[in-house]
Amino acid sequence: MKIIVLEGYTLNPGDLDWGVLTALGDVTIYERTSDDEISERAKDADAILSNKYRLTADVFSQLQNLKYVGVLATGYDSIDVNTAIKHGITVTNVPTYGTRSVAQMTFAHILHISHKLAEHDHGVKAGKWSGVPDYCYWDYPQTELADKVFGILGMGRIGRAAAEIGEAFGMKIQYFDPVPVKSIRDRWASVSLRELFESSDILSLHCPLTPETKEIVNRDHLKLMKNTAILINTSRGGLVNSTDLAEALNKGIISAAGLDVLDKEPPPNDHPLIGIPNCFITPHIAWATQAARQRLLNTAVENLKAFMRGEKLNEIIS
Repeated sequence: MKIIVLEGYTLNPGDLDWGVLTALGDVTIYERTSDDEISERAKDADAILSNKYRLTADVFSQLQNLKYVGVLATGYDSIDVNTAIKHGITVTNVPTYGTRSVAQMTFAHILHISHKLAEHDHGVKAGKWSGVPDYCYWDYPQTELADKVFGILGMGRIGRAAAEIGEAFGMKIQYFDPVPVKSIRDRWASVSLRELFESSDILSLHCPLTPETKEIVNRDHLKLMKNTAILINTSRGGLVNSTDLAEALNKGIISAAGLDVLDKEPPPNDHPLIGIPNCFITPHIAWATQAARQRLLNTAVENLKAFMRGEKLNEIIS
């Protein structure tokens, strides 16, 4: 089997072993591939492994040998799945590899905003602590999480993991999910979407990007939020209207935002959210702990092995 990895660097910049994959066949690994190189590089491929590259109807029409696409991620909105299925191409994803890592990053942002760790560290290094008359100082209010209302939009695996962490901090958990949620803790309150925005002290996004959720964080919903509220997004950048969020932050409609994803990645230098003092942005790295990336690689290989045996594992139906 001829296997092409279109974008290997983000998954494995050198700290993982590709051997679990190269044992499966004739494997070519490209660190990066431009859009106009995809068809040429994959023209003879039986299987493609890719993450964020757009695999469109036009691409599929040019890849006559292609039988399998392994998405190196949980989200698969970059793949035209319906067209792939029409061409008889199996598409799989990796649904659970980053649950704990993404939930951890969610609280990295929450804790940073609550304590302004970086700002105080910079102050100490600049000599400010050495010059104060007391044994301590703080330039920003310090926020305790206990009894704060932690709202979660999307109560899937990552949403639940974040809720568990929030509960360990003594937070009150509420959530909205358009899909009925089973086996949920009784003390976690299911609320309407409006109430979620209105009453959450911290609102964390953990839902997929769909036509229904695209820019669900917009001017109208932001105006419902408390002016002390914090927005966290470690899910998909497209869930947020960046211009509306920038306005809400600049005008004090909400207090702060912690974002690991943006609607354009990498973002242009003039992206409306870059440079806002109360908006803290990390470069889409919530998924990228070594442990999570190793699980991702292992599961992607198991998905492909199952396909080669004629079995289904993490197959996307539509």
